[in-house]
Amino acid sequence: MTLSTGEVFPGAKSYRKLEAKLSRLQYLNRHKTKFSSNWKKAQLKIAQLHSKIANIRKDTLHKRAYLLG
Repeated sequence: MTLSTGEVFPGAKSYRKLEAKLSRLQYLNRHKTKFSSNWKKAQLKIAQLHSKIANIRKDTLHKRAYLLG
């Protein structure tokens, strides 16, 4: 986040923290038959993890904006 004054705040490291888990899920899923039940379940886990990463980023941004305002 960068303020109008030029002050810079680093972003959340949500992706770096969860990168290994995401990589593992994607690695395990690439060997499954596409559109099978197990593939769909794995895809759902991957989507949930992406959502979690996005939510951490949004939460951090809003908390910083609140503290500064």
